[in-house]
Amino acid sequence: MPRPPIRIACVGAGYFSRFHYESWARMPEVALVGACDHDLAKAHATGLPGFVELAEMLEQTVPDVLDIILPPAGHSEAIRTAISAGVGTIICQKPFCSSLDEAEAMVALAQHAGVTLIVHENFRFQPWYRAIKSAIRDGLIGQVQQATFRLRPGDGQGPDAYLDRQPYFQKMERFLVHETAVHLIDTFRFLLGDPVSVYADLRRLNPAIAGEDAGLIILEHPGNTRAVIDGNRHLDHDARNLRCTMGEGLFEGTEGTLSLRGDGSVWHRAFATRDQIQRLAPTDDDSFGGGCVHAFQRHVVNGLGGTGQIETLAEEYLEVLRIEAAVYASAQSGARHVLQARGA
Repeated sequence: MPRPPIRIACVGAGYFSRFHYESWARMPEVALVGACDHDLAKAHATGLPGFVELAEMLEQTVPDVLDIILPPAGHSEAIRTAISAGVGTIICQKPFCSSLDEAEAMVALAQHAGVTLIVHENFRFQPWYRAIKSAIRDGLIGQVQQATFRLRPGDGQGPDAYLDRQPYFQKMERFLVHETAVHLIDTFRFLLGDPVSVYADLRRLNPAIAGEDAGLIILEHPGNTRAVIDGNRHLDHDARNLRCTMGEGLFEGTEGTLSLRGDGSVWHRAFATRDQIQRLAPTDDDSFGGGCVHAFQRHVVNGLGGTGQIETLAEEYLEVLRIEAAVYASAQSGARHVLQARGA
């Protein structure tokens, strides 16, 4: 007998939410049952039953899963409301909550209630990072010694920066790291393991925004490996779609290198050679990040169905926020910050 579809309701109908709704709609195992937003017209525009009040939507639609597609300030209230309504699984967009303390409190609350809480972290599901992970695991470039990502979305200049897409970006007092670089921190954890120390130099270039929009972050990973996140939202890179990869990456090992280009392609060069061999073709998926939202949501559905383990459970994702806190502490002190081992 076939299983009934997973009933999913969503709160948030802003700019990025369309990638969520489109992805859920493609899955035969899923039934979208409602959309909630403070702007009722936006909720109705999804084509689903629309609501302004989250509690009302949860009571009327009785979802199995709530997908929270809100800025950080709305996360804890939505999580509390969903837990009170008896929702068994909650997916929450990143940045996860407004602070590490708040995130830890939400994880504890969910665990106490027996609720599965998942962070919507999609960069590690971008096809190029899956290809790079596979190549590193297979030993294609030997021992990785250095990894670099140059974040260059080219969207941060001038007084109108971000206003046409996600205007709340301008008011975030912690921006480049809390909103964007957390993706890369999690990705480097996925590729290289948890870092043991961080050093950061952060700066604000655009006076129209509240937070930092450029900086350098050095992560020390196990095996004496270093990863560098070189972020500058003012500058661009060579790509038709600057938001495809949002920059360029280089992963260097004792037996060769892997290069990530702005079109999503991955190239391999063996040590002591000049030949570049394509490992992954440019993406033909024009949705965000090479279809990473759908890849993530498919991963979650598979996990809820018992096929595979969900990678971004909130209790695990807290480590990203601890690293983020260390990045800001390092930038403030000007010193390298050693990370405490989990469980220590």
